[in-house]
Amino acid sequence: MAARAPRADALRNRSRVLAAAEQVFVARGTSVSTEEVARAAGVGIGTVFRHFPTKAALIEAVFRERLRRFGEEADRLAASDDPGAAIWVFLSRIAEVAAGKQEWADAFAAGALHDAFSPARDELPRTLGMVLARAQQTGSIRDDVDVPELVALMLAVSRVPELSAEGAALRARVLSIVFDGLRARK
Repeated sequence: MAARAPRADALRNRSRVLAAAEQVFVARGTSVSTEEVARAAGVGIGTVFRHFPTKAALIEAVFRERLRRFGEEADRLAASDDPGAAIWVFLSRIAEVAAGKQEWADAFAAGALHDAFSPARDELPRTLGMVLARAQQTGSIRDDVDVPELVALMLAVSRVPELSAEGAALRARVLSIVFDGLRARK
């Protein structure tokens, strides 16, 4: 006998829980309780656990959804008519997504979560490589730069502290300096 498709209200509840969890985790970290996620989603704790049997499963689902959206954005940028502009947008997004997320990174360090993200971890460098190659062909970025260097630079920029109002502005200035260093020399 084939499994029944989930009811429409169950799918809506799952989406609400995921969206609320992402907002709560971004704002307050992954250490918040599942009860807080349920309150933010406007559902009972039983609904959260019906869709995500453990907090680790909820964190994994949030990360998978973020990576899925990020991958879709990367694919759109890789197909851009302006690879020079696309590389700067893509690198800015990497720095933005990684910024201030040490607690999230620590959650990924757990073996089960780390292994669950192997496909996304492998796909993003491939897509970044496509965007980089196109930007290098148009002379927008230096020819002597490769993907691991770009990732290292963006992760370094993402570590600029956000502890004060100056944090976001400082990160933007540091990113601008990095971009200037990456531009092809004329």
